[in-house]
Amino acid sequence: MIDVDYLNFLENILTDNRKEKFLKVLENRTNHFTIAVEDIFQMHNTSAVMRSCEVFGIQELNVIEQRYGKSIDKEIAMGAQKWVDINTYNSITDCVDTLKNKGYQIIATTPHDNDCLMDDFDITKPSALFFGTERDGLSEEILKRADGFLKIPMVGFTESLNISVSAAIIIQNLTNRLRNSDIDWHLSEEEILVKRLAWAKNSIKDIKRIEERYFLENNKTAL
Repeated sequence: MIDVDYLNFLENILTDNRKEKFLKVLENRTNHFTIAVEDIFQMHNTSAVMRSCEVFGIQELNVIEQRYGKSIDKEIAMGAQKWVDINTYNSITDCVDTLKNKGYQIIATTPHDNDCLMDDFDITKPSALFFGTERDGLSEEILKRADGFLKIPMVGFTESLNISVSAAIIIQNLTNRLRNSDIDWHLSEEEILVKRLAWAKNSIKDIKRIEERYFLENNKTAL
């Protein structure tokens, strides 16, 4: 449960423009879709996918670090790591099980001929969109456990795109369709409060000192 008094205290430190920007961005945030990337060898690609999530309103990015375990490239992410929730997993099974338990259908992105095209994809169901490695694509485990398959239509000789490019195209297409639909895709009131608090903390320098002072003066326990 969010401590609204604490949230108000922190937001009073921010400028009005900053607070208004938070609310405007949160109006377009969604957890209806979530993105998952599997063992991306070149970590700047994961950072670029994160940036696409942030730009197009996807709140959560799931990263499977079963083999490479590299860190986010902050220069590529351009600060997106402050605004997108990153969930990391040590195994494919853990990631897939967690997302299925949250109610997501698992959608594997592949270039196969018989896969569903973006414009034909059913956006009504909460979906976790999986993107694979630059070298090998998605693993056999994800392909076997997938509830559906999705591809980008291509008309040239090249049969695949860089993962960061593929993710950007798919995320932009599906989130645009989502916002033009009657689907209830917005964050809940509680989710919005959680993000307002997290973003306020991310925006304030010396937040630890300010936080300690607030909870000491108000005899409260830190969140």
